[in-house]
Amino acid sequence: MKKICLFDSKPYDKIYFEKYKKEYDFEFEYFETKLRHRTAVLTHGFDAAVAFVNDEIDSETINRLYDNNIRILAMRCAGYNNVDVSAAKGKIRIVRVPNYSPFAIAEHTMAILLTLVRKTNKAYIRTRDYNFSLNGLMGFVLHGKTVGVVGTGKIGSVFIDICKGFGMNICAYDVYPSRNDIEYVSFEELCRRSDIISLHCPLTNETKHIINKNSIGLMKDGVYILNTSRGALIDSEDLVEAIKSEKIGGAALDVYEEESEFFYEDKSATIIQDDILARLISMPNVLVTSHQAFLTREALREIAHTTCENLKDFFEGRELKNEIVVSNK
Repeated sequence: MKKICLFDSKPYDKIYFEKYKKEYDFEFEYFETKLRHRTAVLTHGFDAAVAFVNDEIDSETINRLYDNNIRILAMRCAGYNNVDVSAAKGKIRIVRVPNYSPFAIAEHTMAILLTLVRKTNKAYIRTRDYNFSLNGLMGFVLHGKTVGVVGTGKIGSVFIDICKGFGMNICAYDVYPSRNDIEYVSFEELCRRSDIISLHCPLTNETKHIINKNSIGLMKDGVYILNTSRGALIDSEDLVEAIKSEKIGGAALDVYEEESEFFYEDKSATIIQDDILARLISMPNVLVTSHQAFLTREALREIAHTTCENLKDFFEGRELKNEIVVSNK
């Protein structure tokens, strides 16, 4: 039986990993703490470690895992911008879950857009107090609006199909166009034309702060921004300033640039020291959810299953089809 430790674990993670432990002959131990260089010591005596999106897997963490004889690190997520993959080369194999539920994230993107533009969250709070006034709840129709989709991989593509169902016009930007039924334009042209911009691209050196004061300057007045991908795609300070000036009409964010110390945790009894996050949450035309777009039964089941398959392949010496490979360039 292989001993596996999971970091940054929550009760909903345990439900699905526990379902698979007998099938794969794994013993799981769950740590609520995040994996970082100070907590890597906890991996002593384990055969593998499992990490998540906000763990800090830098070179020091990699070295401490290696010293503890960890040779496989399974990311139970698709993104790996928090992993120093170069430091892991030749020491630790890194695997991930590339596709767990594009529908979950795309549907959540539309859900927060509808909530933002139709103010259903505010209506819910009002009617709980028996306040049935409609004042201040005016929204707008999505039909006929132009949505610019940045990134047309599996998630972005599903979101496009949802938008088509609403009768929206689509323009898209992707370094590697993958569809022939939509119009691809430059990022600058997308900014100029879109009433709504939705981010579905990975975080890379090229896409970091792709939404900034310069790109915002190209956008229509009153544009809406959606981000269910990675927080650092947006320069948060520039976003706040654009919302204050009313250049941006609203923002729906499931991710935040500095989310690692806040998201997935209960901070209701704490004073938030991040002034930008506090400002965003306080704005009436900003909706923030805590990186929950993936949180469906289907996605959690697939994450647990694929993670177990990745680990089994490693232990049995098979090809790691979901391995993160460092380029030799």
